[in-house]
Amino acid sequence: MTDATDQRLAGQYEAYPYPKRDPREEAKRLVVGSPSHIREIDYWVFGAARPVSRPLNALVAGGGTGDATIMLAQQMTNLGRTGQVTWLDRSAAALAIAQGRATARDLTNIVWEQRSLLDLPESGLGPFDYIDCCGVLHHLPDPAVGLRALLSVLAPGGGMGLMVYAPHGRTGVYMMQDVLRRLAPEDETPQQRLDVARRVMKHLPETQWLRRNHIFDDHINGGDAGLYDLLLNPRDRAYTVPEFSDLLRAAGLRVTCWVEPLRYDPVPMLPDPRLRARLDAMEPTQRAALAEALAGNMAVHIVYCVRADDPPHQPDPAAETAVPVFREVNGEALARGIRPDGTLPVILDGLRVAVALPPLATAILPLIDGQRSVGQIGAILAARGMKPDAFAKAWQQTFAALVRINRLLLAAPV
Repeated sequence: MTDATDQRLAGQYEAYPYPKRDPREEAKRLVVGSPSHIREIDYWVFGAARPVSRPLNALVAGGGTGDATIMLAQQMTNLGRTGQVTWLDRSAAALAIAQGRATARDLTNIVWEQRSLLDLPESGLGPFDYIDCCGVLHHLPDPAVGLRALLSVLAPGGGMGLMVYAPHGRTGVYMMQDVLRRLAPEDETPQQRLDVARRVMKHLPETQWLRRNHIFDDHINGGDAGLYDLLLNPRDRAYTVPEFSDLLRAAGLRVTCWVEPLRYDPVPMLPDPRLRARLDAMEPTQRAALAEALAGNMAVHIVYCVRADDPPHQPDPAAETAVPVFREVNGEALARGIRPDGTLPVILDGLRVAVALPPLATAILPLIDGQRSVGQIGAILAARGMKPDAFAKAWQQTFAALVRINRLLLAAPV
């Protein structure tokens, strides 16, 4: 069933398909992000245990103009992975753009379904090994119903990548939404409301928090679609860590990763030893909630999750046959970026964090190519004079540090 708000949402995404994309730009770059990067799916959903030879049947629920669909379909094509990606969304305008992007890339592993994710239980689609639902649940009248719809088509042993808005990093957004509800009532046309929003943005007082929030720029560089989606969306709620955790738990889901894990750890932000004891006494959700409030820069929460009763995957980075693989970084460049004090500087939406690495990391990182196993890397370094015990210790420390920023993972087996 739809209500007046749903009708306004549907009208918004027909008038201003989101995010703003032009198929002609596909020749320039592939939009890459989380969730639904193939390396992340392999590791965070399937624990680096699902063979790449098994076809992957994926669903992007609320596909919009195609970012996740195109990324995953292109990565599967590049890696020779069999399977398909199903794009699902209500918007005909978004469908046209997403299909244009797929055509520009000659992708043939995408199925197109123009319908609501709430229709999934009766759709006959699936089952899907992996489901992406990014930026959708927080626009639904009842996100719990949306999660149940997704779970109805999730294959046994499958998992999901989800994104919802977070409140602290969106400081200023809800103030401006309130301003525009007063100046541009929701019963006006999208075009009328957008005109008012543009005019208001030209005169924002310097005290308005949105002017000071540099975590996102949809209202600046996202075109009409970005401005409308951020400030004029008729249904938009944000979740704190505990609220999102409760939603997932009630749906019978278990989180395998909050992306990136380091963001949700308050320890790097509070190095005081006396505070550390208090942090150590907290359970994981409390610690993550503290990190969220302390950092103040999380505009979204991205998680990978599986059914709570599925047996946990426990990938072993120390296994001789494990194959480490980088996610959108280069080992040699990472090694060059390590400072003399042994730390790698990382910036997470403006938050500067120093990731400590062992001295031998500079020798290990350049050898990681996504093909060599841990055993093979160890053998190369042993031939260069590195003792096996020293390698084993340094490797485990290196992996533990870099997996927390979601840059070093383990590849799926052949």
